[in-house]
Amino acid sequence: QVQLVESGGGLVRTGDSLTLSCTASGQTFSDIALGWFRQTPGKERKFVAATGWDADTAYYEDSVKGRFTLSKDIAKNTVYLQMNSLKPEDTGVYVCGARGYHGSTFYLASTYDYWGQGTQVTISS
Repeated sequence: QVQLVESGGGLVRTGDSLTLSCTASGQTFSDIALGWFRQTPGKERKFVAATGWDADTAYYEDSVKGRFTLSKDIAKNTVYLQMNSLKPEDTGVYVCGARGYHGSTFYLASTYDYWGQGTQVTISS
């Protein structure tokens, strides 16, 4: 079992920055991947970014490349999503998910086994 808790959301203006945190607890975290997804009303969770707990490689959805950056604090069991140059279309509930670090399907929400409750991010124009 893995428990995930997100934080850091809020209401900001276009062009502002936010840093989201996803803190994990439970089983050991080797060989797992942590991913961020954006949820908006009536739509499926959309992939934003993912990384392996023990890996340096990160994956980003095309629309956030160059604006969003993943980082990790292993001692705190936390993955951060630094979001810069925010746009209104980045608005949504950002949810952190965990799954095994295997294959290349990190962009598929259906492959994740554990989810946090999410944190709301709203960007005003």
